[in-house]
Amino acid sequence: MSRKLTLIAASALITLFAVSMAFAMGGGNARKGKFLYRKNCRSCHNGSEASDLSPASKTQAQWNATFADKAKIKCSGDWTISDKDLNDIFTYLHDYASDSPSPAKCS
Repeated sequence: MSRKLTLIAASALITLFAVSMAFAMGGGNARKGKFLYRKNCRSCHNGSEASDLSPASKTQAQWNATFADKAKIKCSGDWTISDKDLNDIFTYLHDYASDSPSPAKCS
């Protein structure tokens, strides 16, 4: 019985951790994110060095999936950005995604 209870408690904690990580992104500053995106991302994501990328390139769900695991966001080797700035970029991209109430008008 004790082993079963331990397994249930561990499963609950893992689930809680996974759900909290999914909601960790968001609530950033979209205006600052736009500036940071142009400064840090747009210089490469212009179609020549890396694939063209704009907020309207993806839906909100796709942006959520892209930023769900920050370790999967791979850019140049010397590219570093704080978690707060990355959250601001996510907020900008998410808030102006192709299916948002106010999608980005230009790529």
